Amino acid sequence: MPLTKNVKYIHEPTDLQCGQAVLAMLGDVTVGEIIELVGTDRETDLKQMLSALNCLDIKYDPIRYEAKSKTDLPQVAILSLETPRCWHWSLYFKGTFFDPEHGILDDFPVSNRKYYWKITED
Repeated sequence: MPLTKNVKYIHEPTDLQCGQAVLAMLGDVTVGEIIELVGTDRETDLKQMLSALNCLDIKYDPIRYEAKSKTDLPQVAILSLETPRCWHWSLYFKGTFFDPEHGILDDFPVSNRKYYWKITED
């Protein structure tokens, strides 16, 4: 399952499934398929996220980068954001933020720290 060409927004089914929703949007699969792949319907950690990308055959740079603004981001990235409530996974895709909790946005959702992993389109 290669990287999707066009993201279809997926709202996280529960407050604990932002990672699964991000992976489902990237791979153009269902959240249920991702839950089976990562082995949990609860929070996902970085190891689970990267393992799922490998299984989906989605290429990525394994280095974590910090972002201060939208201009720091590559074309496609998985975001790890420290929001006021918790750490949260989100997706940046070609100029648009597809956030499983907050919807489709023009900029980051409110967050204190912002990190990303670059998704490559090879």
